[in-house]
Amino acid sequence: MAPLQFRVLRGLRAKLLRRYEHRPLVSCLAGLYGCRWRRYERSCVQPGEWCCSGVEGASFALLVATFCVLLVFLYFWGQAQNDYNDFDWFNFGNLGFWFPWSVVLLVVAAGFFTYVTVLMLLAVCLLSEGQKLFLHWSHKIGILVSLTFAVVATAVLSDLWTKEWTTLLLSFQVTAPYLHVGGVLLMTVLAWPIALHFFHMSSRVRRVLIMGFYLSTLLVLYLVPLGLYSPCIIEEGTLGPAPALIGHRGAPMLAPENTLMSFEKAVEAGSDGLETDVTISLDGVPFLMHDRTLQRTTDVDQVYPNRTEASAAMFTWAELESLNAGAWFLANDPFGTARSLQAAEQRRALNQSVCSLQAFLQLAAHTSKLVIFDLYRPPRGHPHRDTWIQRTLEVIQNESSIHSSQVLWLPSHLRALVQELDPDLQQTSGTRLPLEELQSSRIVRLNLHYSSMSPELIRRYAAVNISTNLYVISQPWLYSLAWCSGVHSVTTNAPQLLRTISLPLFLMTPDQFQLMWILTDLMSLLLIVAIVVFHRWRERGLAFYSRRQTRLENGTYSKFKTEMSDIWSVSSCNSQAEKLPSLATDSERSQHGCLENV
Repeated sequence: MAPLQFRVLRGLRAKLLRRYEHRPLVSCLAGLYGCRWRRYERSCVQPGEWCCSGVEGASFALLVATFCVLLVFLYFWGQAQNDYNDFDWFNFGNLGFWFPWSVVLLVVAAGFFTYVTVLMLLAVCLLSEGQKLFLHWSHKIGILVSLTFAVVATAVLSDLWTKEWTTLLLSFQVTAPYLHVGGVLLMTVLAWPIALHFFHMSSRVRRVLIMGFYLSTLLVLYLVPLGLYSPCIIEEGTLGPAPALIGHRGAPMLAPENTLMSFEKAVEAGSDGLETDVTISLDGVPFLMHDRTLQRTTDVDQVYPNRTEASAAMFTWAELESLNAGAWFLANDPFGTARSLQAAEQRRALNQSVCSLQAFLQLAAHTSKLVIFDLYRPPRGHPHRDTWIQRTLEVIQNESSIHSSQVLWLPSHLRALVQELDPDLQQTSGTRLPLEELQSSRIVRLNLHYSSMSPELIRRYAAVNISTNLYVISQPWLYSLAWCSGVHSVTTNAPQLLRTISLPLFLMTPDQFQLMWILTDLMSLLLIVAIVVFHRWRERGLAFYSRRQTRLENGTYSKFKTEMSDIWSVSSCNSQAEKLPSLATDSERSQHGCLENV
């Protein structure tokens, strides 16, 4: 019984030491990576050799660098999705026509990243199979094009849209724990080809460089959670209420912005407040319009073709009422949602007109919603340039039924006069000021860009009864972060989406996070140690069998391939096949059981 078990164990060891050459797989990998489909065109890494020549090593390093740059850019642009609409309208203002540039940029970046990722996977698989790398010239050109695209796109966006890097940093507060797990998993998988080639190298310098770089990167990944901060890692039961929702120009994903239909949709979606922009017409009627001109959201180019560049404030109310303010929404579909509307809703959107401040306030009064608006001062030469504040207050106090306490008064111009004329207005500041100045101005709410998000500041303001509203937040992850930070309300383009979120997307206790971190690092470390020990044991076993079989007996010479090298041995058709487990690949065994010369 014991000899049988010994033979079984010895046979198992031989199987582990045997090299299985996956010829169809290797042919496919080498063909896709270097267009080397024939066997004689490729070669294995011999003991003491580098995995590739100097040129191919530089190409592989360039491939890795391109992968990293594209990964950063794709992550950056993916997290910037909250502001895609602003990016597209910025381009509209410069180019004069609408096009979804943000989505196109995302698709192109994803295409380049997929291409480079496939090449990376091919290279890693070839290295795992002990093959030398040879990258085809067409792929080298493709890598250079991909790298150029990523660098240029990053540079241009950084110059035009610097604040989006703040969005990137904010996203780490939600995604960092999962990025840590993904990074550790990737480094664990790479341990196999790295250990394989590490034990093949004869150069001690190369060994130290490769293993030093790998272990340094691994150590950094293991310790990254030490520097991680997220307001969503909190003790159980300490999460505050969800931020109230304020519809940004209504519900612009469901209806044309700043129209009565848009605000009605926001109310239906469960918004707690409504946000808009107010301009004074030439004859003194406050109306809703965000842009300086009417070109983007009306058909002014058809009705008044000679006045497309004129200020919106230089039109009378009668002229404004004659414009269509809904057709552009269906034609451009800025959020990609217009086509999902039912036919009746599309017809309703098509017939929307410019909305007055009085109609907007009446809707808010009837539905008991808060309102907040930017108030634009008319240009020079406008008859109400110096009375724009008083004219707006007249509509609030005398021409609508809204209560002043429902109005979050945002304009900072003549704030003292406004407080004197209507003390019930909720004074709101659009800038972050010292607490003393905010309190002296009787500010009760801050209206800040979401990049100003800071749990510490929010708590400091809340301690003196100043609430915080952040704009514009439309992505669930950003809303979740605002929720965990203690924000009181957010202005959003997607109230219908955020209203469905019952808990932050990322929420865990410190103990749960530490357990996740420790288990991830520990499992990775154990797997990496097992991989290294296995490769070390395997290479020593191969050397042992090589010495054992290098002896001359009555038989024929045979040559077989191992992980280490081509080894000549002498075997007997009658005896050696029975005494020693063969180390040859299955494809190299003859029909009579003898090893042939390959």
